[in-house]
Amino acid sequence: MRFKLYTDVHEFYKDTYGILMRHEAQNMISLGNIIIGHEGKDKTGWRDPVNWLMATISDVNGIQLTAVMTPPHNITLYATDNIINSDAIDCMIDGLKDHEIPGVTTEKVLAEYFAEKYTAQKGLTFKTTMSQRIYELKAVNPDIKQFGVVRLLDEKDMYFFPYWVEAFNAANIYGKTEMSIPQDGKSYRYQLSGQKLYVLEDNGIPVSMAGYTREMQTAIGVAFVYTPPYYRGKGYASSCVAQISQIALDKGFTKCVLYTDLLNPISNSIYKKIGYRPVCDSLMLEFK
Repeated sequence: MRFKLYTDVHEFYKDTYGILMRHEAQNMISLGNIIIGHEGKDKTGWRDPVNWLMATISDVNGIQLTAVMTPPHNITLYATDNIINSDAIDCMIDGLKDHEIPGVTTEKVLAEYFAEKYTAQKGLTFKTTMSQRIYELKAVNPDIKQFGVVRLLDEKDMYFFPYWVEAFNAANIYGKTEMSIPQDGKSYRYQLSGQKLYVLEDNGIPVSMAGYTREMQTAIGVAFVYTPPYYRGKGYASSCVAQISQIALDKGFTKCVLYTDLLNPISNSIYKKIGYRPVCDSLMLEFK
């Protein structure tokens, strides 16, 4: 087994892109990151590859394990063709011995296998911060009820958008019941500038939002699904996600991909009704 640490994101992209594309939906995070780094169009915050950790483990048959970490985020892994090779994982852990790894986010079996070996060697423990399911959609269910109109969020929505963002962020952190009150509008305007976030309006009133994340060759990520508490239970999230999913398909993407929290049965049920089908389960594990 050979450990290779990369300092050139373009070389890493060249070596791993085709391998990661074998399971495009499953590898949405890693693929999206290396595309960002390879294109070099956006180097704000964690997006500058100069700070990334990129590595592969290879044998005579080629790359067996791929790893990429964009601090402060967890390391993401992919075992080629989802075949877990114990020697490859041992080699990766040994190669990363001088690096600080906060946690791992990847397919469930691989995440647990890596975490058990890594923490045992480091004298650490690990805990689950989120148990997720990855879904993909290739066609919107024609029977799903759709109402309201979706449109891109823009500057005129700054009177509510920052508060929705902070409420969405709070809802995605276990045990957190209070949201931050927006102060500086710069980060929110940055999000709006990407023109990937949509709001559903019912009779002209904003009632739900959703948007796109990473764009692949054939797939696009769907995320940022949020409905204020006082508008929930009315089907707004379903309609919003169904509409932007169809927009993506109409643009030429062959599938939409999203991650759900398995502790939220309502969202999982909603997405299935829209036409999303499970790909695999994924874990976010924190090392302590």
